[in-house]
Amino acid sequence: MAIQLTETAARQIRDSIVAKRGGMGLRLGVKKVGCSGFAYTFDVARDIGADDRLFEAHDAAVVVDSTALELLDGSTLDFVREGFKQTFRVVNPNVKNQCGCGESFSV
Repeated sequence: MAIQLTETAARQIRDSIVAKRGGMGLRLGVKKVGCSGFAYTFDVARDIGADDRLFEAHDAAVVVDSTALELLDGSTLDFVREGFKQTFRVVNPNVKNQCGCGESFSV
């Protein structure tokens, strides 16, 4: 099981998450919400729990718990800027359906 990071995502994690917020990396997860079932969550990773997996690339770290990893396996984490909007984007090969607004998904 694996999560890939683009160089752009890694730079954002290093520059924003670690440098400004004092964590060790980004915590990527999922929660049950929305019209399609799940939504991605992003938070500062301050430590690694017993049920967590650590993924590192380009001098940046992403922490994912084992429950979320089942839904995220094979995903690529990117960071994109579209006009005034800046956000992490997950390219998840497990997604079968996505809601119209793109905020929730099902597998």
